[in-house]
Amino acid sequence: MKNITILVPEGAVLASIADPRYMFTAANEMLRNTGKKEMFSVKLASLRSDVTLSDGTATIHPDAAIADIKKTDLVIIPALGRDVVKAIEMNKDYIPWIVEQYKNGAEIASLCIGAFLFASTGLLKGKQCSTHWLYAAQFRQMFPDIKLADDKIVTEQNGLYSSGGATSYWNLLLYLVEKYTDRETAILISKFFLLDIGKQNQSSFIIFTGQKDHGDEAVKNAQEYIELNYKDKITVDELCDLFGVGRRTFERRFKRATSNTIVEYIQRVKIEAAKKELEQGRKTVNEVMYDVGYTDTKAFRDVFKKIAGLSPIDYRNKYNKEV
Repeated sequence: MKNITILVPEGAVLASIADPRYMFTAANEMLRNTGKKEMFSVKLASLRSDVTLSDGTATIHPDAAIADIKKTDLVIIPALGRDVVKAIEMNKDYIPWIVEQYKNGAEIASLCIGAFLFASTGLLKGKQCSTHWLYAAQFRQMFPDIKLADDKIVTEQNGLYSSGGATSYWNLLLYLVEKYTDRETAILISKFFLLDIGKQNQSSFIIFTGQKDHGDEAVKNAQEYIELNYKDKITVDELCDLFGVGRRTFERRFKRATSNTIVEYIQRVKIEAAKKELEQGRKTVNEVMYDVGYTDTKAFRDVFKKIAGLSPIDYRNKYNKEV
C-alpha cells in the first residue's frame, strides 16, 4: 500500500487537490475490478483544519494535520495561486515538513506552479523542474540554481517529480500510477480519463513572450529590434554594431537578461510569428516560412520542431480549423 499525502496549502487551486485524489481512488477501483489489491491510501493534509482555496471560492476540511503524518510514500504539492511570491510566504511552514518527509524516504511531486513552493525547499537545487510555461521567466529569476525544463510535461530525478502547466498534471499523475502499479492499470486509467499515455512535451502550447523585466536597456532595445524586424535576416554582428556593444559582452548580457542566446531569441521570435500564421491563415508552410525570413525548408522545419515540439504541418493541422 502506498500512502499518498496531498497537501492543502492556503490559496491553492482546488482542482489540483481534488484531481489527484480522484486519480488514485479511481486507480484503486480499476485494481479491484481486475482482481488486484488496492494500492493507494490517500489523505489530504494541511497546517489548518479549514483551508480557503481558489481565491476564496471554496473551503476544504483536510483529513489530517501534517504534524500527525510522520511518514508517507508520496507528497503532492498542488498548484498555487497566481501570486507565487505571496503563496510561498503564506505556506512557508510546509517547507520543513516536506524536506523531512523526503529525508525519511518519501517522494515529492509538484503540480503546475506548485513548483515554486517545491523549489523553495532547496531539494531541487541542481536538478530539473518543470512548471507552467507562462511562469518560466519568473521561475528562472527566483531559482537560478534549478534547471528549468519548461518544455517538459513530466520531470523525474531521485524521487522528485514535477509537471508542466495547467491540466498537464494529469500526465504526471498517470505516470505515477503506472510506476506504482503496472502498465495495464495505467492504460485503463488513461482510457477512463481520456488521457494520452506517455505525453511528455508541452512545447506546442508555449506562447513565446520575450523576458524584458531585466533593466538592461541595450538588450531590451535589441529585443524590440528583433521583434520588429524578424522577417529580415538579422545577424549577431549587426545587432552589436547597431547598439555599440562588443560581441562577447553583448552575448553574455543578452543570455543573462533573457535566458536565451541572441540566435535562440531570433529563432523563437520567428517561430512564434510562424505559429500564429499557421494557426490563423490559409498560407502554405512554405509561404509562412518565407514570411518569417527563412529560405531553407529543412532549417525551418528543424528549428520549428525543436521549439514548438511539432513539425509545421502537424502544428497547422492541430490548431488551424480551416485545414
